[in-house]
Amino acid sequence: MKAARIILAIVVVFLAGYSVVAKEFGVMPYALLFTGLMNLVFGISEFQEKRKENAMTLFLTAGFVLFVSIYILLM
Repeated sequence: MKAARIILAIVVVFLAGYSVVAKEFGVMPYALLFTGLMNLVFGISEFQEKRKENAMTLFLTAGFVLFVSIYILLM
């Protein structure tokens, strides 16, 4: 689980940094998608550590971000 968190965080930072430096904002929905996945993985890890309030907040955030990113990608 720790490796997935690190890999997703690196992907998010890379995509966001690329979009800012290259002024290519077409990759932002993908950065948003990976941010949602990262929040989902963080939520699972918090749930396993018995921190249910933090886990539920992360799950709600992940759901909203994933919904928005998929909506943007399909438009």
